[in-house]
This record gives sequence, C-alpha cells and structure tokens, in this order.
Amino acid sequence: MATAEQDHGFLPNEPPRRRVESAFVRTIATLGIVAVGTAVAAILDTTGVAGWISGLVVSMLSVVLAAVLWRSRRL
Repeated sequence: MATAEQDHGFLPNEPPRRRVESAFVRTIATLGIVAVGTAVAAILDTTGVAGWISGLVVSMLSVVLAAVLWRSRRL
C-alpha cells in the first residue's frame, strides 16, 4: 500500500503548478475524455447498437472519467 510520501502520481508535486499550466493540463485531459467517448460511440455504432444505448454508455463513461480527472489534485 502506498503512503502519502510514496504516492507521486504522474506529475511531481514540486514545484507547485501555476494556474495557467494546471488549466492547460486539465483541458488537454478533458479533450482526451471526449476522444475516448467518440471512439466508444463509433465502435458501438459499427456493431449496430441502438443510438440511445450508445448515448447512455458514452455519457456515463464521460461522467466517470471527468470525475476521476477533476478529483485529481495533481493536475
């Protein structure tokens, strides 16, 4: 189990991030969430899944990924 000292995540804690840099990193990560949702929707569409099910799956996936992203204090 990782302790607080060992858990550094993807990005270092020091030096502290500037607001502009943090906003830029979160924006890029959010665009990644949109890309993942688009890919999942395309895959579901090619397999013949109903449109409303595709929308539901992509929406739920986006909410979960966004919650993980925005909960991170390191970005």
